Amino acid sequence: MDSFAGKLAIVTGGGSGMGRELVLQLATEGCSVATCDLDPPSLAETAQRAPAGTRVTTHLCDVSDETQVVRFRDEVVGEHATDHVDLVFNNAGIGGGGSFITDDRSDWERTFAIDWWGVYHCTRAFLPLLMASDEGCLVNTSSVNGFWASLGPGIPHTAYSTAKFAVKGFSEALIEDLRVNAPHVKVAVVMPGHIGTGIVANSRRILRSADLADIPDADLEHLRAQLTLRGLQADDMSADQLRDVLKMVEQGFRDGAPLTAAQAATIILDGVRAGRWRILVGADAEAQDQRVRANPDGAYDHSGADFGVPLLGAQAAPPRVEQAGT
Repeated sequence: MDSFAGKLAIVTGGGSGMGRELVLQLATEGCSVATCDLDPPSLAETAQRAPAGTRVTTHLCDVSDETQVVRFRDEVVGEHATDHVDLVFNNAGIGGGGSFITDDRSDWERTFAIDWWGVYHCTRAFLPLLMASDEGCLVNTSSVNGFWASLGPGIPHTAYSTAKFAVKGFSEALIEDLRVNAPHVKVAVVMPGHIGTGIVANSRRILRSADLADIPDADLEHLRAQLTLRGLQADDMSADQLRDVLKMVEQGFRDGAPLTAAQAATIILDGVRAGRWRILVGADAEAQDQRVRANPDGAYDHSGADFGVPLLGAQAAPPRVEQAGT
């Protein structure tokens, strides 16, 4: 796909992060966009930032709910007066449910539902419209955790990783399926490393509370335990100090990333233009891919130098977090 001008794109999770940047960059190139998210104010801000004269429609939708996804699709068909779409970016996602054993089951299943079922439902809903185009592309966002299911020693990351492995496998399986049954439609799987987005804060809002002050004491104790596992002195921290740490984690993940959301979106769109089916985003993603391929048996060996440091360092142990209690 040489140009996005005159096309119609679907972007899920367009209220912030890479989703918002995909919307804005596509619109800048003359592409009409329909985007969905769970947060109306964030969607409104995305639409306000779009270049004047472009067509960007916003839709409230929980992608884990197929009924809402079907409604989203029908709204797109009606509002854009179309019988086809040209691009679908399954970008929406959250983190959570780190441990299958000790974390809350509802957190695990909510994370998995958004990260995997969201991709599945949106593909089911929009693939017929992609097939009705002259040239279509389905772009599914997996993660570096789609080929390495960990954040490092002592940090389980099961729900997110399981979903992202599923997204990667599904996308790869569609390559031949589309080649046989809809050869004019391509699929690409995106594997980002650490990107400067609000996913940590957004995940907390979806799973817990929109306001840090309302975080339950039980969740703060869980945070204390996680910090202790990561070698930080959290035993004597007050509830307010733990909330400060959580705020630093969220800001550190966003602000300390090697790539911004805008840079990541550019890499993704360049990959789509080039027709690549596998789009690694970030030097950290490329490095981890090489490490896993070179030494798959040692991928989860704590003694191995290649895997001894969490890839997503800001998420696992944000810079200066040790000072939060002082």
